Amino acid sequence: MKIVVDFDKCNSNAVCQAAAPELFEVREDNFLYILDEDPPESLRAKAEAAAQACPTHAIRIEG
Repeated sequence: MKIVVDFDKCNSNAVCQAAAPELFEVREDNFLYILDEDPPESLRAKAEAAAQACPTHAIRIEG
């Protein structure tokens, strides 16, 4: 599984961070960071929840 973020669409609103804090973080510079682009399968449900919750549809899960 790979997490891909379209940073042109991303508003760094931290909705994904709330859904999956192990995978996403909005830092003090107000930019989103992917903490693990290739997370283990055990985090798939959280990654998918974050992608579905994203209001700008900037996150997709490949694989």
